[in-house]
Amino acid sequence: MFDFTIHARKDRARAGVFSTPHGELLTPVFAPVGTQATVKTLTPEHLKDIHASLVLSNTYHLYLRPGDELVRDMGGLHQFMQWPNPMLTDSGGYQVFSLSKTRKIDDDGVTFKSHIDGSTHRFTPEKSIAIQQNLGADIIMAFDECSDPNDLAYSRIAMERTHRWAERSLQAKTRPDQALFGIVQGGVDPDLRAESARFIAALDTPGIAIGGLSVGETKQEMHDTLDVVTPLLPENKPRYLMGVGTPEDLINGIARGVDIFDCVLPTRLARHRSAFAPEGRLNMMNAAFARDTRPLDETCDCYTCRTFTRAYIRHLIMARELLAGTLLSIHNLRALIRLVAEIRSAIVDGTFESRVDGWLTQWGGNAVRKI
Repeated sequence: MFDFTIHARKDRARAGVFSTPHGELLTPVFAPVGTQATVKTLTPEHLKDIHASLVLSNTYHLYLRPGDELVRDMGGLHQFMQWPNPMLTDSGGYQVFSLSKTRKIDDDGVTFKSHIDGSTHRFTPEKSIAIQQNLGADIIMAFDECSDPNDLAYSRIAMERTHRWAERSLQAKTRPDQALFGIVQGGVDPDLRAESARFIAALDTPGIAIGGLSVGETKQEMHDTLDVVTPLLPENKPRYLMGVGTPEDLINGIARGVDIFDCVLPTRLARHRSAFAPEGRLNMMNAAFARDTRPLDETCDCYTCRTFTRAYIRHLIMARELLAGTLLSIHNLRALIRLVAEIRSAIVDGTFESRVDGWLTQWGGNAVRKI
């Protein structure tokens, strides 16, 4: 049910297919984030039009509102939000990390206060898995603890707790139609990361996530961590880099053997009136766009670029029309999905290595460090 087949590779970069109950994922793949069972400002038809194949939703948020049992009673996430393709849910671990002022962690689980109304709740590995089973995504995550990457002593405590919670998550899971991924933690310490990679790999889950990155470390530390972790993971399992998704991060992550990515960046940029373009990120409030008849990107095939000018999008922004966010989100997500598809094709046809520097120059990143 959850077979992963690698069809081509160049060094660590891989092009594969991961089978799920709701369809096949061509990897590498970028997943739009639908925190509240919706990708902000977009319909499922918009997502289909930009060729999104995987959508992520959030365990913590959906547990609080509308409630995971309600989602279950409505037929699960796929039926509830009318998304027919593969879905992924996180475990709530990162949200617990972000609630540092209102949560208490012990070896059994985490007690926290709702950001909505201040009510008190508790997550354990068993509770997180129960919620995710009610939500019904194809790919679910073991409950984990993310830590400050600069706190080495606590990174070990959180890593060891994550390992124990991964074992408990596996024991709690009962649905055969969901793939449970273990999560590698350990901050940015190479020894901890290597220890965690070996432990999680030994659990033999259908895939493995790499957590605790893009939480304050430098880009070089992220790359160094991936250089330690991915060679220690099984070749026949997909690797998911959680919450990472700038264009340069996608390029560097794929070069280091990562298969799955998600990030809120494209829709967040849209809400901040910014767009991806060949000349860099565009601030669409800039007066220079007031009479610009070009699309956001003349090479882009998305609905926004096929239909509207920069001048029109700027007008929508200045008029505070909601359509601006929709059009920018369509384009920004399509830009990253196109980039990942282009990289996948290059891995398959053997041109990946010769094109990496060009992609990084185009997207404003630094050259990939030799691996």
